[in-house]
Amino acid sequence: MKDHHKLNFIKTIHTIIWLFFNVTLFYLFYEVFNNSISHLFWAGIGIILLECLILVSLKWTCPLTILARKYSASTKENFDIYLPLWVAKHNKTIYSILFALLVIAYIWKIGF
Repeated sequence: MKDHHKLNFIKTIHTIIWLFFNVTLFYLFYEVFNNSISHLFWAGIGIILLECLILVSLKWTCPLTILARKYSASTKENFDIYLPLWVAKHNKTIYSILFALLVIAYIWKIGF
């Protein structure tokens, strides 16, 4: 397989995983705002925290980005994922804020 095919495969997998985390995050908001906290809520929180742990252990770099670097010399933030440049550039900030809002909404809903 040629390098550009390998990179495209990694970009596709990376984008699918990114979509999975979006669906997970928005499902968590759905559960909070519908007062229907279930085991899926806690599984979603666990998955997101596991992702954070992995990112922190790799100095805020996704493992797929590290793998994709083998097949591209690009310095663009979106070289390894099918996202607009501005989303890829601010991805961690956007989703950190959304996760913080989720936690705040959860705490507010349970009445702390």
